[in-house]
Amino acid sequence: MINIIMIVAIVSGPIVAVQLQKLIERLIERKKAKEAIFKTLMSTRGTPVSLPHVQALNMIDLEFYGKKKKDRNVIDAWKLYRDHLYNYRIDPKDPDRDTKAEAWTEKSRELLTDLLFEMSISLNYNFDKVLLKRGAYTPQGYGDTESAQLYLRDSLVGLFAGKMALPIRIVEETKDEKTQAPQSKNEKRC
Repeated sequence: MINIIMIVAIVSGPIVAVQLQKLIERLIERKKAKEAIFKTLMSTRGTPVSLPHVQALNMIDLEFYGKKKKDRNVIDAWKLYRDHLYNYRIDPKDPDRDTKAEAWTEKSRELLTDLLFEMSISLNYNFDKVLLKRGAYTPQGYGDTESAQLYLRDSLVGLFAGKMALPIRIVEETKDEKTQAPQSKNEKRC
């Protein structure tokens, strides 16, 4: 009987070791995937409409799926945030649209902060909500560029959709402008 037990142990030992190694590798891989999502969301929290941010959000359901309470809390926070994102219903003709848009944006920040907080708990980081909400640095130039691009895009869409006209202004040259030759920077007038 002891010989049989020893033979089983000798044969099954390497098999069990390989299976344990595979399990450990899968757990490490899953943690790395979760951390990648968290790091992307942290680095893009100041630009929530950027492609990497949206892609990371869409991976939450897959990577945080599971039975652990910490993971379920992440999924629940994501569900609330996603539901809020889907419910942007502000009429552009509403006189209070700016106030409503600001309130919606502030609620978005709060829900994103809650999501990041739950993710930080799940991944054993010690971040407080103030850091998560206010810790992102986004230069004013990014905001200005994004606003200008949005304005240009909306203007072009309006123009091509026939909702806007292209303003044209005819400017006549004055007599002085016609006779005056352009000067280079190095030329001096005497």
